[in-house]
Amino acid sequence: MNRRIAGQVFGICALLALVSLLAGCRGGGGGGNGGGKIAFGSDRDGNSEIYVMNSDGSGQTRLTNNAAWDYDPAFSPDGSKIAFASDRDGNSEIYVMNSDGSGQTNLTNNASGDFQPAFSPDGSKIAFTSFRDSNEEIYVMNSDGSGQANLTNNAAKDSQPSFSADGSKIAFASIRDGNYEIYVMNSDGSAQTNLTNGPASDNDPAFSADGTEIAFYSERDGNQEIYVMNSDGTGQTNLTNNAAGDIVPSFSADGSKIAFASNRDGNNNEIYVMNSDGTAPTRLTNNAARDEDCSFGP
Repeated sequence: MNRRIAGQVFGICALLALVSLLAGCRGGGGGGNGGGKIAFGSDRDGNSEIYVMNSDGSGQTRLTNNAAWDYDPAFSPDGSKIAFASDRDGNSEIYVMNSDGSGQTNLTNNASGDFQPAFSPDGSKIAFTSFRDSNEEIYVMNSDGSGQANLTNNAAKDSQPSFSADGSKIAFASIRDGNYEIYVMNSDGSAQTNLTNGPASDNDPAFSADGTEIAFYSERDGNQEIYVMNSDGTGQTNLTNNAAGDIVPSFSADGSKIAFASNRDGNNNEIYVMNSDGTAPTRLTNNAARDEDCSFGP
């Protein structure tokens, strides 16, 4: 499942007191020819686990290994840590681990679902989505799990946070205007502003490393495609154009590449990478399982 559907499933699970989860891509860093590593989620071993690979698709390595669902990986800015969501304790919580998979630690602990973590540029904060207030809201906490605070507070669903390059802004998706649109707010939750406004859903914003652009996926052309816009919402441009679904983009740190998930080759989603202008899309994973949740690392 993509991350938008995953968030909806968590809401339903919380309401019905279910414990089954579905897997849910977050922006990170990179360098040179797109970056060193890409973290991603895959169910190739029977349930969703966190993997890492080189930015050319080589060296695919499993980092988590348990009967629970682990997904939504997000690299820390220095590449030393990966935050992720897991239901290993009975419901979805935010965890952090070293980038080699060691030291897996629970940061949140409550009866509701917490998922979609995103590090601040200095690594001191983690924004995430939580269902603890009976609908999806954006929260922020210190990177050790302390100081958890609600940034959005309304009856609509708010999810999919992404920090700007200087840490002053958080982009997110909200359904407060009747369908999912991209919003931005100050990192303290103030000045929440709509950047997209149309009848189709816009989801999963991801700031570029320099903060000038936001990638996202939209259904405005009848299916899911990757778009990019300026950080003020102007210049919205379609980067992918095919009959398949292209979702959950993630910029490399040098801004030259965008990783994303797509089912364009006829099977479950695979991880692709393309130039930031949409050219030269290249498939990185190739198996019958579902690969999603891509996050560039430095």
